[in-house]
Amino acid sequence: MRPAPGVHVVAHCRAGFEAECAEDLTRAAQRARSTLHAAATTAAVVAASIDRFDGARWLRALRDHPPIFARSVFFAVPVTFNATDRITPTVETARAFARPFGSLWLETPDSNEGKTLSGLCRRLEPLLEHALVDAGLMPRVAAADAKPVSATRLHVLFTTRDAAYVGWSDASAGSPWPMGIPRLRMPYSAPSRSTLKLAEAFVTFLGDAERDLLRAGMRAVDLGAAPGGWSWQLAHRGLRVTAVDNGALKGEVAQDSLVTHLREDGLGYRPRRPVDWMVCDIVDKPSRIAALAARWIASGDARRCIFNLKLPMKRRYDEVMRCIEMIDDTMHRANVRHELSIRQLYHDREEVTGYLARAD
Repeated sequence: MRPAPGVHVVAHCRAGFEAECAEDLTRAAQRARSTLHAAATTAAVVAASIDRFDGARWLRALRDHPPIFARSVFFAVPVTFNATDRITPTVETARAFARPFGSLWLETPDSNEGKTLSGLCRRLEPLLEHALVDAGLMPRVAAADAKPVSATRLHVLFTTRDAAYVGWSDASAGSPWPMGIPRLRMPYSAPSRSTLKLAEAFVTFLGDAERDLLRAGMRAVDLGAAPGGWSWQLAHRGLRVTAVDNGALKGEVAQDSLVTHLREDGLGYRPRRPVDWMVCDIVDKPSRIAALAARWIASGDARRCIFNLKLPMKRRYDEVMRCIEMIDDTMHRANVRHELSIRQLYHDREEVTGYLARAD
């Protein structure tokens, strides 16, 4: 099923979390004082037509309240192609948006079906880029690493070979990566793929401040550290890490001079003196981990923390909102100003990742 023509809000998400992604869009619509109609989903994509669309209000809603499960959000219209020409309808649709574009993102759903369209995107990209430049909708960029002159991205999300959502997003409120997927390489010496979760959390939550907030010589605690993927990320940046887990660390991180392994229960551990960071990837009830993170920050045991919440099979959105309320309540009762963000990252599975920091 495809929604009716008109302006749509379109979002990428993890396959299996379309209902939670739709809830994100519904909440954003409420803040933007508009209504969603005719919602449609395919694997890893949610789209809905917008009543009373106001681009400025939508951008403000997405900036002030970033979605949890929607990895990338843009505004679009559905376009159907004939078998011989996909370029002309795309350029005509882009022209109707009446704005210049700094970059072109050809995308597919993050699903097995979507992967079959990636070859089409690679073939079309240089042709469409050339056509957009000729139409005056994109500037010619002399250097490959030159910054775009416009913060607006043109999205072309193919749902089939003959149908796509053509739309736009703004860098101030959209994902910095096509499809919301950062391009991270698995480090050769890291002991597990879970290391990519923390690497993605750093680039997502810290952005340009990552180097300032993760400096060599800082002190960190990794709760539930085994086999050491998160400790590896911290030590790789020069932080001194206390890795707390009854299980063993594996690989190079087990001999790293910056890492001290304590065979203790991570849920009960408290540092002797405050640290700069606490990270936690313990498998437990989401509410218990949320309370743990809030306690570390509210008490001053750590200044910042990143933690994962393993979600239940049902009522996942409600569980996340309950954890947010619990954390906010703990921080308010402790009279601690704080920053809290929770997102489902690309490398997450049945979980979301949170960032909590003292703001004083």
